[in-house]
Amino acid sequence: MTVTREDIVDFIYDEARMLDEGRFSEWLDLWLPGGFYWMPLDYKQTDPELVTSLLYEDDFMRKLRVERLNGERTFSQKPKSRCHHVIQRPFVDKFDAEAGEFETNTSMHYVETRLDEQFLLAIVATHELKLVDGKIRIANKRVDLLNSDAAFGNIQLLP
Repeated sequence: MTVTREDIVDFIYDEARMLDEGRFSEWLDLWLPGGFYWMPLDYKQTDPELVTSLLYEDDFMRKLRVERLNGERTFSQKPKSRCHHVIQRPFVDKFDAEAGEFETNTSMHYVETRLDEQFLLAIVATHELKLVDGKIRIANKRVDLLNSDAAFGNIQLLP
């Protein structure tokens, strides 16, 4: 498969749509084994392991989150939370088609709602992507909150 920059951009839009539509199991299939979903606590944080993060999820934790979101007995999610991503066109910062490695940077607004509560986050998502067996997959994803130093409640879904 020959990958274009447009394919990479479309992948980012498709991922956001999956999350907005609650297709969390499909979203899990986008990931390569061993990848991390990271949301730093501090602005410009560089170490996810020795410094506290808002989340730093490996394969097991992502699967656990999706099982909880899809679960019938998750009473804290009755009714279920919903989300909406409003994303700017992603920048493709690394495009190495020969090696099958790509990196994107995407600014977005993320809205999450449940019952009468709704909150908005301004974020920048960085995706490390790889082409494996003809499919673009997520190797790692980092989500930086503009106001990461603010106090806020639980983020139930996936910005």
